[in-house]
Amino acid sequence: MPDGQVITVGNERFRCPEALFQPSFLGRESSGIHECTYNSIMKCDVDIRKDLYGNVVLSGGTTMFPGIADRMQKELVNLAPSTMKIKIIAPPE
Repeated sequence: MPDGQVITVGNERFRCPEALFQPSFLGRESSGIHECTYNSIMKCDVDIRKDLYGNVVLSGGTTMFPGIADRMQKELVNLAPSTMKIKIIAPPE
């Protein structure tokens, strides 16, 4: 910290991003980002779903968590039809 104080962060740093996928960790009864993405795509016309699954873009501060793109890929592969190719785009900036 600017005042010289040291803050040690333990395993909380791993639980924080997990709440994006499991909001129940925070006492929320809502869907994770992977489920929201899946549900949004499935509400779209069947003719564009392939394009949507192949172009999922992650952006914003929380996308900087290490491994979030891989996790999103894994979760969407589990939800989406097996014939769909899932591509997660997560720019490094």
